[in-house]
Amino acid sequence: MDYKDTLLLPVTDFAMRGNLPQNEPARYAKWDENRVYEKMKKSRQNATTSFNIHDGPPYANGHLHIGHALNKILKDIIVKTHYFFGESVRYTPGWDCHGLPIEQQVEIKLGDKKHNMDKVAIRSECREWAAKFIDIQKAEFKSLGVIGDWQDPYMTMKFKFEANIYRTLCEVAKKGLLIERSKPVFWSWAARSALAEAEVEYADKEDYSLYVAFKLDDDASKAIGIDGARAVIWTTTPWTLVANQAISLNPNEIYCVTSDKFIFAKPLVEVLVGLGLTNGEIIKEFNSQILENLNAINPLNGRKSKFILGEHVLMDGGTGLVHTAPGHGEDDYFASLRYGIEVIMPVDEAGLYDMTLKSKGLLSSDIVDEFIGMHIFKANDRIIELLGDAVIKVSKFTHSYPFCWRTHKPVIYRATKQWFIAMDEPKLDGKTLRQTALEALNSVKFYPEAGVKRITSMIENRPDWCISRQRDWGVPIAFFRDKATKEVIFDSEILDHIAKIFDEKGADAWWSMSIEELLPSGSKFKADELEKVMDILDVWFDSGSTWNAVLNSGDYDAGGYQADIYLEGSDQHRGWFQSSLLLSCAINQKAPYKSILTHGFTVDKNGEKMSKSKGNVIAPDAVAKEFGVEILRLWVSLSDYSSDLKIGNDILKQVAEQYRKIRNTIRFLLANVSDLKELNYEFGILDRWILAKASSCFDEVSSCFKNYEYSKGFNILLNFLSGDLSGIYLDICKDRLYCDSIDSAKRASSQTAMVIITKALLPLIAPTLTYTIDEALEYAPKIIKGEANDVFDLVYEKIEFDSQIDDGLLKESKEKFNEIIDNLKKDKLIKSTLELEIQTNSDYILSLNSDEIADWYMVSKIGAFRVGGDILAEFVVGDSRFVISKSDKFKCPRCWKFAAISDDCLCDRCFGVMSAK
Repeated sequence: MDYKDTLLLPVTDFAMRGNLPQNEPARYAKWDENRVYEKMKKSRQNATTSFNIHDGPPYANGHLHIGHALNKILKDIIVKTHYFFGESVRYTPGWDCHGLPIEQQVEIKLGDKKHNMDKVAIRSECREWAAKFIDIQKAEFKSLGVIGDWQDPYMTMKFKFEANIYRTLCEVAKKGLLIERSKPVFWSWAARSALAEAEVEYADKEDYSLYVAFKLDDDASKAIGIDGARAVIWTTTPWTLVANQAISLNPNEIYCVTSDKFIFAKPLVEVLVGLGLTNGEIIKEFNSQILENLNAINPLNGRKSKFILGEHVLMDGGTGLVHTAPGHGEDDYFASLRYGIEVIMPVDEAGLYDMTLKSKGLLSSDIVDEFIGMHIFKANDRIIELLGDAVIKVSKFTHSYPFCWRTHKPVIYRATKQWFIAMDEPKLDGKTLRQTALEALNSVKFYPEAGVKRITSMIENRPDWCISRQRDWGVPIAFFRDKATKEVIFDSEILDHIAKIFDEKGADAWWSMSIEELLPSGSKFKADELEKVMDILDVWFDSGSTWNAVLNSGDYDAGGYQADIYLEGSDQHRGWFQSSLLLSCAINQKAPYKSILTHGFTVDKNGEKMSKSKGNVIAPDAVAKEFGVEILRLWVSLSDYSSDLKIGNDILKQVAEQYRKIRNTIRFLLANVSDLKELNYEFGILDRWILAKASSCFDEVSSCFKNYEYSKGFNILLNFLSGDLSGIYLDICKDRLYCDSIDSAKRASSQTAMVIITKALLPLIAPTLTYTIDEALEYAPKIIKGEANDVFDLVYEKIEFDSQIDDGLLKESKEKFNEIIDNLKKDKLIKSTLELEIQTNSDYILSLNSDEIADWYMVSKIGAFRVGGDILAEFVVGDSRFVISKSDKFKCPRCWKFAAISDDCLCDRCFGVMSAK
């Protein structure tokens, strides 16, 4: 007789293979149709705790890359973690819409047509471009399984949003932190705009290393008592020498004249000898103060160059005499400011020399015309040629240099009139913005903890924030200026009125409406006496004020201010984290976030940065098509996001294998409880053991997940699933599940243990594998899913179970037993462990239920030592001795245990089952 048909084999329609690429889109479409985000909000409306994540806005330009996928999936996993742990959650996704990259794309699209268009028309094109990519990116984010308020996302170009960005600016102005001044700033000649520090990236650039000798005038020569002495400066920017106004010396250092009549800082002479600049023989030493306010002569144009003192002059390179052009360097600017030295700026917005060269006499009349309109970087060779014998040494070298992060062109320092948020004005209850921001960081929790050091250092050392830009696509710095006095009007009535206009018409109104139309009726100011400020805001100001527009305005159901967490890449310590912190502290004297989580960057399998030229780019849509989004999501959870994350085809295959193990474990659990009608809590030893293990494991994993340690948590969980659960318990239970009667108490208690474990496991991993758990619920029996219709009805509940079973001896003896079995099978002495029985002297093991312990080792019998028997092997664990011998019983043809009294005869258990049929 074929007994296979008499076994209670697993039954489930939950497929072994997920066919993820085909099934996931349809499942998300169903979620979208059923508006599951609204369901999530409703399900937790009575929750005692809440959680909101404030989305760092991606830029509405281009398709998503793998870094976007990492960021959004991690946010989604964290939001869902809080949800499945029973909290009320809010997640409003958003986009940065203004800024240079979109404007540049529109310029390319429009070509020459742009020159005949007004600002409002150009801005309309930019708005249309941003809207197009918001739709594209929204669909791509949703395809990653990300749940949020996609019905009402925030966009910085929405009219009310632009109004709230402007209101934030007005609040900063009212605090007295907004200042306008002419000062050198990072200037992108390629973008024709000022840049904030966060918009600058550093890369290698080849430059000149130029040493130039300035003759001293008569008064300076007399002061040091050496005729013909020359002050030697070092520069890497020969093009700035036309704007030289001074030479800076360190006030605390000794300077010297060498026998070749060169002036250097004494501590650097030995280094300069090594460079071949001087013979090093010192003929005179003097204090730097002797030359203060005296002059050298610029060999390029014959203009005077004043000696000044400044602490910024260091002894770590150069000559100790610093070429000072106050329009081309922040240190130069502040040093010159103390001496009342004029800031000369002969470079226009495109990086070309302008007529200032001629009006200020910065080059002689016979050559000046060839430089006007020349790009500064192209002028270096000609300037070195004109310097002639004044050049002591010239070479080229490669060094780290600031580049515009959008045009990828090298930037310059250029003095222009700009708007700044002051870092060191004591306007906030007697404290500066810098002090307030640093204090606010003390109340922020960082993941990882080292993040606080990075942002603290940046806040401590950052300059004033330049927030003005000279472009078209952005929120205007919408202030009026008195035409006669040039004084800016910060009248509350006017500011509030303009904000209300922006609410209705958007920021385009600043350009489309006249001053008279923009003034409130009955204003004390006259339109014909005013003019508009035409700069726009740095896009970092837009994104830095999103906490105000999203969390404070009441326009979005996004949770409260402060946000529970901000989560972005580690580069945002200098970007969004910082701009948000500064604006929140300027207005409310506290951070806009309670915690910050940062992740690393995505790199290829070898740790290399991805680039199209290398051919190592991994696109999220390609991963979804080949492996499925669940594999991408599991890759995020399995990776240590605190450092750079490697991804590649081989890595994804490994993740897919881990997914297969998880899916098959869930499938086994569902299939083997399909016929259970009622829970049976009369647990046996093995049931109590696995429930205790599951309780301990899930507690540890849930703690990891709550602390966003997903990689650690999943590794613990996977070890449990493949080890104690699948590798031991489920394997052991197959006999009772398949061979016991359907009403067997032993079988039902094991099924009950599986139900308890499954009901906790599903919501525990649902934040990451949301698609899979939703699918599993469709096929889960009522006894597991209860009243749940889909995954979003689940909530994690810990397993409360504490077993007193000491499994130390059991596990160690099982490991040694399995090692011996491998050899016995290899030597073909046995085919199955069921052919065996074990004798032991362990009082502990003998005190336990012998049938269950026999199942533990998967042998047919266990007992005390007896005389005789076919002994195959023995081993010792501590004081316990184990003997392995062949069973003297016969193989049951139904369950294959060696428990039958004769050949082809059923064992007592199987006979009873068959008799009851």
